[in-house]
Amino acid sequence: MTPQALDALQQRLGYRFTQPGLLQRALTHRSFGLQHNERLEFLGDAVLNLAVSALLFDRFAGSDEGDLTRIRAHLVREDSLHRLALQLQMPEALRMSEGEARGGGGQRPSILADALEAVIGAAFLDGGYEAAREIVRGLLGETIAASGIDQWAKDSKTALQEWLQARKLPVPAYRIVETRGQAHAQTFTVECEVAALTLSRRGEGRSRRVAEQEAARQMLDELLAGDRPGTGLRD
Repeated sequence: MTPQALDALQQRLGYRFTQPGLLQRALTHRSFGLQHNERLEFLGDAVLNLAVSALLFDRFAGSDEGDLTRIRAHLVREDSLHRLALQLQMPEALRMSEGEARGGGGQRPSILADALEAVIGAAFLDGGYEAAREIVRGLLGETIAASGIDQWAKDSKTALQEWLQARKLPVPAYRIVETRGQAHAQTFTVECEVAALTLSRRGEGRSRRVAEQEAARQMLDELLAGDRPGTGLRD
């Protein structure tokens, strides 16, 4: 990480840190040393959710809690944050071990998403909520302002449950079938089972929630495709 990379990132964020050490720590992966970004990520996750919630509350004044929660989940999920981190060219500023870097860690969605949350947490500590909120507004404000409520599809678990309930079928069951990796970097495998249709699908993710969503997505794709002859799954 060079001073030039930090300076360029601050320009893209639209915020200049009065305590550059906070930004540096936010960009430090745990493989680099003890002064890594995981505590800042924890804080940034909460600040990000609050800032996005406020933006959605103002934008979609007539929408209920369920709609707002669904849209927020789309905006703050890993793949969304990963894309934003790439737009900010964050890989250029990350600090990680040589081994992690050689393994492609600088492009890994989970690492970049976590680092972006950590940067938001660092901005909160450096300049308060308003500083962090303005970063979030800069990253997501235009997307939120330009979108309509109908543009945000339901998350996979909700869509699957509604599909089943519309056909008077029981809701699916989810169970963890495997957990791999160390505590700070686990990968979960979750099975989604629709017993009434004798179907099951598995999904993976860095949290149980993400894995459940992936398993539900695969199950829903199967049902919507209607590619099981004789089951009458097609709408």
